[in-house]
Amino acid sequence: MRKLKILRGFRERLHELTQERDELHLVLHINKLLLNNLEPEQLFTAISSALWERLHHHYMTLSTLEPSGARERLRLLDFPRSPGRLKIGDQVPESLERVNLGIDINQINVLGQDQIAALLPPELARLHKQEQIQSICLIPLFSRGRTLGVISLGSQNERAFQGATLRLLELVAGQVALALDNAMAFQDIRHSRDKLVEEKLYLEEEVAQDFATQEMVGASPTFAKVLQQIETVAPSDATVLLLGETGTGKELLARTIHERSKRKARTFVKLNCSAIPMGLVESELFGHERGAFTGAIARKVGRFELAHLGSLFLDEIGDLPLELQPKLLRAIQEREFERLGSTRTIQVDVRLIAATHQDLAQMVENGTFRRDLFYRLNVFPIRVPPLRDRREDIPNLVRYFTQKFARAMDKRIERIPAETMEFLVRWPWPGNIRELQNLVERSVILSPGPDLRVPMGEMILPADPPPVAATQTYEDLERQGILDALKASGGAVGGPHGAAARLGLKRTTLHSKMKRLGLDRPK
Repeated sequence: MRKLKILRGFRERLHELTQERDELHLVLHINKLLLNNLEPEQLFTAISSALWERLHHHYMTLSTLEPSGARERLRLLDFPRSPGRLKIGDQVPESLERVNLGIDINQINVLGQDQIAALLPPELARLHKQEQIQSICLIPLFSRGRTLGVISLGSQNERAFQGATLRLLELVAGQVALALDNAMAFQDIRHSRDKLVEEKLYLEEEVAQDFATQEMVGASPTFAKVLQQIETVAPSDATVLLLGETGTGKELLARTIHERSKRKARTFVKLNCSAIPMGLVESELFGHERGAFTGAIARKVGRFELAHLGSLFLDEIGDLPLELQPKLLRAIQEREFERLGSTRTIQVDVRLIAATHQDLAQMVENGTFRRDLFYRLNVFPIRVPPLRDRREDIPNLVRYFTQKFARAMDKRIERIPAETMEFLVRWPWPGNIRELQNLVERSVILSPGPDLRVPMGEMILPADPPPVAATQTYEDLERQGILDALKASGGAVGGPHGAAARLGLKRTTLHSKMKRLGLDRPK
């Protein structure tokens, strides 16, 4: 009898040692997996497979906390026969969050059938019953004093999570939490690196471009009104909608809004919605993951991510595809989106500036533009006047562009003939400032001497030219432009905000013009 007891004790001890050996073998195996997998998705799949060999669980999920720590998001799911009620990337429903109220989230918890029925929302409780889930084990993951998320294991065996199994899960939980923390940190570092690389390339492209001008030239009343609106809205984070014909300088105004805002130290990112093929607009805006579509050979960071903490300028917003407008609306309102081919929600803080030459209100009535998106964009509309409505600014713009291109071509253009300036002032400029800039550049190229030669005979109006304003002489327009600039500057001729700076002239040049026109400085 005594021998039988000794033999039985020996067998029990051998069984315990075998279990401990298997547990240590599994822990060692998981350690190797943790060292070889830096991606959270790969890490989860490997751990689920390793635990299944020991536990034969029915499903496994991993939920991680949002960056704010407020809510959980289902990151990964190993549930082969799931009917699809929970998908990767879904926010954990509020009804599921209530489960935490009935348990201690600081330790491993095992839920039996009664607790599953009582704590889970009815739909999920029915799902567990259909799948014959008898017990659930909730394993919190802690690393460096903070909660990363929860692993949930479900089994059809009501005694699956007891004794040695719980001890094993406690050992594994600490390792998984540390590995998950490292994997998420690695993911964040790689994302930041990719963003910086994309941002560097984007900024290099921006510097290489030839912008129309880097300063505002003009002092006409209509343009002064626009500048006043910009001064008003720039310090806020309000969405701005720039309305006006093509070529009126809407991009330059958008840059001015950014430079005078509290985001000026961050990136100004632009996207012309009409210049991108329709199938690639979503990728340009929100980015894509490798393999998201044919030709996506690498991850791409979208313009929204590039503009994080800065400003995003969407030119020709009226050409945005109708099917993409809901996602843009969500990105503006909720400040979050997902890349193409990804379930990871990215949160951004972006100041939006949009522009269009189209009548968005009419497009809404025609059903080609979403009404809710229009209202979201139309927070602070600014109507940019065409060049024909600010003719007093034309002489100053002509002089500015002449000197700019003359310096670039190493030429000296000292005089613009009066008859040439008279012609340019009277021209209706259907292409606005862009047309004027291109014409002056061509004229500088064609001018062999100190006089600007404009090929007036080669200029052609479109079939339906814009209406021409009442005729004024060049001298009248020049006088009015100087008076408007002096009024706007409070009578100051020199200085950074004086009339000369507003007109793009040297102080001595403006003095000589005022003397020639018989103008006295306002008292």
